[in-house]
Amino acid sequence: MQKDMLSDIFERQGELNKRIGYDTRGLHDHFDPQAAGKWLNDYIMAASNELEELRDCTFWKHWCSEAQAGQRFKIDDLQNARVEVIDLLFFWVSMAQCVGLNAEEVHQLYLQKLSVNHKRQDTSYSMKSKDEADNKAVTLDK
Repeated sequence: MQKDMLSDIFERQGELNKRIGYDTRGLHDHFDPQAAGKWLNDYIMAASNELEELRDCTFWKHWCSEAQAGQRFKIDDLQNARVEVIDLLFFWVSMAQCVGLNAEEVHQLYLQKLSVNHKRQDTSYSMKSKDEADNKAVTLDK
């Protein structure tokens, strides 16, 4: 049976993380909240940096000459932007593993949250009146 792509990515990322001393895949069956929290924060910091690097692939500064010429937010370095998005995927998968999720569980939660987001769009979602109660139903079947 062929493995699905997301499961393959999770397996490979778990192998890489273990190689550097973070057994993120192991957290799924043997959750350690202390290690998970430390590793999660390390990955959050790394992902934050990758977001900055991705933004730097655009002309985001409103005072730069490119913005003044009407090119604000134009992607200037598409090749590097693509690599930065993949770097974010590395850290996103690692963060999912740090909270004990595998690929199948990510897919399950994604579908539930997608339904919530569609319902929000159907009911004129408002930041002012939101209460996040609809997120409480997004849970694993464990």
